[in-house]
Amino acid sequence: MALTIAGAGLAAAAAAETIVVRSSGPSMKAYPPGKALADSSMIVLKPNDQVVILDSRGTRTLKGPGSFSPVISRSQPTDLRATFADVSGRRARPGAVRGVTPAVTSAARSPNIWFVDIGRSSTACVTDPTRVTLWRPDRSADATVTVSGANGATATVKWATGESQQAWPATLPVSQGAEYRLSWAGAPEPTTLKFAVLGPNPTGLEGMASALIKNGCDAQLDLLIETVAIPDAAATAG
Repeated sequence: MALTIAGAGLAAAAAAETIVVRSSGPSMKAYPPGKALADSSMIVLKPNDQVVILDSRGTRTLKGPGSFSPVISRSQPTDLRATFADVSGRRARPGAVRGVTPAVTSAARSPNIWFVDIGRSSTACVTDPTRVTLWRPDRSADATVTVSGANGATATVKWATGESQQAWPATLPVSQGAEYRLSWAGAPEPTTLKFAVLGPNPTGLEGMASALIKNGCDAQLDLLIETVAIPDAAATAG
């Protein structure tokens, strides 16, 4: 099932444009996240610039100074080890990540882009608000998490040692803009989660990245960028 999803998503995205997914440095205003790049354009970077771009093959990190084409040469190898299905499929698939320096500091990485990381305050994008999965990076011990809503309603979610995933409590509905506070023993501080409901799973890497950027789902965008990173050989200046 996951491979079928991958093939359909990548095929549909084959003709899509390249977009900026992350930028920093002196030129960051010229290359904001979500900016579309024409194949004929050149990305001109100054010293200390870093821009991450994404197309149907994956993500590349470009570092200034230099001028870069958004198009990957067909002679350049691409990293097919981590596919669209690794991060978009409903079935979790463990694996290493590589490439872009992550904003996430946890040693563990979620195996599925739609799992909601309880260890990071963020806006969480979901495609089906009735089937939200919570994920914890540390599964070394039992844990009981208290989930509190803005209206004072609460629910608890329990993990046994070795478990990393649990369903979101059905008594606390997930909807567009809904915000919840999660706390548990040993946590340095409570986690705040705000939900953005996307509807059906976005098509292709570009569609997924654009949806995550638009809704401010930074933790999931970080995971997407890392998982589909292309080797550095494909990001040399022209």
